[in-house]
Amino acid sequence: MQVAHAIVDLLLSKVVTLGDVQVIIDGFSAMGFPNCGGAIDGTHIPILGPDHQGSQYINRKGYFSMVLQALVDHKGRFTNINVGWPGKVHDARVFKNSGLFRRLQEGVYFPDRKITVGDVEMPIVILGDPAYPLMPWLMKPYMGALDTEKELFNYRLSKCRMVVECAFGRLKGRWRSLLTR
Repeated sequence: MQVAHAIVDLLLSKVVTLGDVQVIIDGFSAMGFPNCGGAIDGTHIPILGPDHQGSQYINRKGYFSMVLQALVDHKGRFTNINVGWPGKVHDARVFKNSGLFRRLQEGVYFPDRKITVGDVEMPIVILGDPAYPLMPWLMKPYMGALDTEKELFNYRLSKCRMVVECAFGRLKGRWRSLLTR
């Protein structure tokens, strides 16, 4: 626990930081999605079943876990994390109860840089999977029968959102203890 506290106290604010927003936006633009400030997703970290409220920690796959939610930049670097929710909790609920959600909702997480797409002003957005709520600053894929334009939108969103999946893969590959209880 001393090591964990030292990491949080001394390293977290140096390692998990937003950085230069314009560089992130340019990076996602080069990947095909304009005015994007990050990609968000959640992953489950296996844990030993706790003595109290153990059923809350059993995720949909049937094992005890805690949810790690992360926002990453275009290179897969963590810019915001939220960890500690029981594995049973849905990604959207974790997100809506996070400090990131509040700061995005208040418009204070990113600078106020809007672009015009067609006749719509678009703020800096983050990209999520279908589990996340559609918000003016959170894009998720179209569902159902899609025309060519919507399929292209989904392709570009998916391509850019893959950076968060890869970031989780690298995290768990480097810190193998995150794969086991």
